[in-house]
Amino acid sequence: MTGVKQTAQSLGLGKKTRKRPARVADAVMRELALLLLQDSRDPLLREVCITRVTATDDLRLATVYFTCLAGPDAASTVIKALRHAAGYMRGHLAHTLNMRFTPDLHFRYDSTAVEAERLERIFQDIGAERQSDESDS
Repeated sequence: MTGVKQTAQSLGLGKKTRKRPARVADAVMRELALLLLQDSRDPLLREVCITRVTATDDLRLATVYFTCLAGPDAASTVIKALRHAAGYMRGHLAHTLNMRFTPDLHFRYDSTAVEAERLERIFQDIGAERQSDESDS
């Protein structure tokens, strides 16, 4: 019976469970996003968008990746504001998530969107250059 169960799971059949750190990271992301939208008194923090959260296996540390409407130039100011509010956020998470340990929050600016935009411009330039080469010949 065990062999059949292992074979079924290896083929992707049966119940799929996600690791706890991923579930906790999703919960932290949801709660922080709601907290920033609803309870933030700092107008700079209301412009913050949480893009993803990762948690360590022991759930002691959560890295919060964010972007902001003010752009990448304001990232250092936003990180300072987030670090200032981290204690309040952590207390809110402790009360809401009801975990034995509430993870420490570390904040990082997520430059993925900026990099994607930069690459998109490069591809557009290459496409425009190819079109001009084809029309010249």
